[in-house]
Amino acid sequence: MKKLLIISTSLLSTVVMATMPVNQPTGSSFTLSSAPNQRALSTSLGNPAAPFIMVNQQDDDNFRFGILGPLSVGVEMGDVSDLADQVEEIEELIDNANLINANSNKNRANKILGEIGNSAYVKTTLSMQVPFMPVIYKTKANGAFMLDASISGVAKGNLLADDVNVNLVSGKLVTDTSFYAQTATDFQIGLGYSQAMWENSRGLLVGGAKANLHQISMGRALVRLDDKNTDAGDAISDAIKDDDVSSTGVGIDLGAVWVSNYYQVGLTVANINEPEFDGAPITTNAASDKYNISASDKYVMEMQTTVDFAVSTKGKQVTLGMSYDANEVKDAVGDEYQWAVASLSYYGDSHYIPGLRAGYRQNMAGSELSYATFGLTFLKRLNIDLAVALETVEDEDGDDTPRSAYFSIGYDTAF
Repeated sequence: MKKLLIISTSLLSTVVMATMPVNQPTGSSFTLSSAPNQRALSTSLGNPAAPFIMVNQQDDDNFRFGILGPLSVGVEMGDVSDLADQVEEIEELIDNANLINANSNKNRANKILGEIGNSAYVKTTLSMQVPFMPVIYKTKANGAFMLDASISGVAKGNLLADDVNVNLVSGKLVTDTSFYAQTATDFQIGLGYSQAMWENSRGLLVGGAKANLHQISMGRALVRLDDKNTDAGDAISDAIKDDDVSSTGVGIDLGAVWVSNYYQVGLTVANINEPEFDGAPITTNAASDKYNISASDKYVMEMQTTVDFAVSTKGKQVTLGMSYDANEVKDAVGDEYQWAVASLSYYGDSHYIPGLRAGYRQNMAGSELSYATFGLTFLKRLNIDLAVALETVEDEDGDDTPRSAYFSIGYDTAF
C-alpha cells in the first residue's frame, strides 16, 4: 500500500469541507500579489483598506459581491523522488523480515530512510468562499463595509523516519518510524470597514480595519510503521474524527493604502492580537516522545506585516503588482510562510476579451517553494487560476513532477 499518499489525500474527506487555507491567498489572489486590484474581487480579502476601492460609485452602484467561489484546491509534497514506492518498499522489508534475511532487510530499510530523512510529506488544502461572499457596500459618506465568510481546511501526512533494528529472538524488524497526520479546518466570518482618510491632488489615503471570527478544529494522529495490527489510514481517520478539538477566536487586521492614478502603496498588519486556539490531543508514546510531539499543542495565529506596491494605467486595465511579507508565520500544521510575489495583469473593458494575469510567487521560509502562476477571466466574471511549483521530484516512471500545484475557479460580479 502506498500509505502516505492514501492517508494524506483522504484526510480532507475526513474533515469534510473543511480560512482560506491558512497563510495561502485564495482565488486569483494566488496569481496576483497582495496589492489590492479593483478588477479582482478576491484581492479585497487581504488589505482591510481594499474594499473601499472595489466599488465604483461613478456607475451608481454601491455594491459588489461574489457569486460562487472561488473554490481552491492545492497539493504539495516533500523533496523526495519516487516517495510512494520507497515507502511501500520499507513496509515490505519490515513485513517480510525473518531470521535469515533480517540484517539485509534492516540495512536496505535504513538506507532508504536515510535518503528520505524527515522530508517525506504530502499536504493538501481546500477552500471555498460561502456563496455570494464577500459582500461590499460603499456608503455615500466615503465608507465601505465588507462581510465575508469562507470554509477551508489543510491536511498533512508525514513520514517520521527513525532507525530500523532487528529483534534478535524473532528476526523481525522494529522501528519507531511512524506516520504522523494533522488536519485543521477553519470556518471564518469577517466584518470590515474602510474609508477615505485624506485626499489631495496627488492621491487618496484609505484606511481599514477588519475583525475575523475563526472557528478552528484541529486533529492529530500517530501510527508506527511496524504496527501490523493497525491499518494506518483507518486509525488516523478515526483518531482525527473522534479526538479533534474545536475552539473560537477573533483576529484583528489593520490596513492602509495610498491610491493615485498610476500607482498605489499598501500596508497590512494581520492578526495584531495573535489569537490562540486549542490544539488536538495525541497519545503519548515512545514515538511521540522521540519526535518531540507534545501531548497537546496550541495554535497561535501570529502577527504578520505585508507591504505592497502597484503601478498601473489610469483605468487599471494593466497593473504590475508586488507584495512582500516582512516576517514568517506558521500555519495550523506548523509550516512556515513568508510570501514574495510579483504579477502582471490585464483586465480590459470588453466582456469578450479575456482578462490575463501571470506572476511569480515564492515562499521565503519553510518549504521555500516557488511558483509560476497564470490566470484567465472570462466575460469579466469567471476566474480560473493555476499555479505550478518550479521545483520537481521524480515519479515512479522517472518523469519530473512539480512538487506543488494549485487550482482555483470562481464567479463574481464585474467591476
